[in-house]
Amino acid sequence: MINKLIDLLQKLNIQGSFLRTIIYTIGHICIAITCLMLIANVPFAVALTDAIVEPLLNGVWYYVLDRYWASRVANKPAHA
Repeated sequence: MINKLIDLLQKLNIQGSFLRTIIYTIGHICIAITCLMLIANVPFAVALTDAIVEPLLNGVWYYVLDRYWASRVANKPAHA
């Protein structure tokens, strides 16, 4: 079971996209909580809810964008 999970994570981490997505999403959650509490003056529970839902959706978007970038843009030869 653990080997299957490790294999799945390795497949998802093609060219580092999955790991970058996880790190980006964790940072986004922390930043969102801080901003909402300081700027919008909302309670922690509200900030936490928004800070989890919105970055998770952004994380999915970032993964898709990064995979596209890695497969299309980054692999093109540079023009001299």
